[in-house]
Amino acid sequence: MISVYRRGGARTPPATPAGRSHDPARKERILTAAADLVSRHGYHAVSMAEIGGAAGITGPGIYRHFASKSAILVALFDEAVDRLLAREVEILREESEPRHALVRLIADQVDFVVADRYLAQVYYSEIHHIPDEDRRRLRRKQRRYIDQWAQLCAEIRPERSHAEVQLTVHSAI
Repeated sequence: MISVYRRGGARTPPATPAGRSHDPARKERILTAAADLVSRHGYHAVSMAEIGGAAGITGPGIYRHFASKSAILVALFDEAVDRLLAREVEILREESEPRHALVRLIADQVDFVVADRYLAQVYYSEIHHIPDEDRRRLRRKQRRYIDQWAQLCAEIRPERSHAEVQLTVHSAI
């Protein structure tokens, strides 16, 4: 189950044709179901119908929210990286001491992985299933996140080389 931890602010639901009820939680249920199923069975082993069934809707109903199974992954990954980046900005705004900021970033990363372990597992094992353009865009966002950690590490341990700092950060994350 995807936790509330990574879910950000409110969203404006899409317009719904007259006479149809709108379930604002449906998109979140689809994302949660997809993360759970893909983490347990793998991307290729899970169908849209299975994701829909786990989310409490028909498989074709998913297409009202997502164009494809890879679009579901992109949405999951974007939300995760955006949430981590937003928390990073918040932590850096609140902490002027590099060591304290880094400790909080590490705790936040651990909280994210523990709370959203299915999503973290899917990110690392299935990112190659999304379109190249989306993967490159997500990797750029992830680099911004990692670069801030590296900057803090370099401030704390200025005697370390750039390569050592990068290795330390990648090992931690």
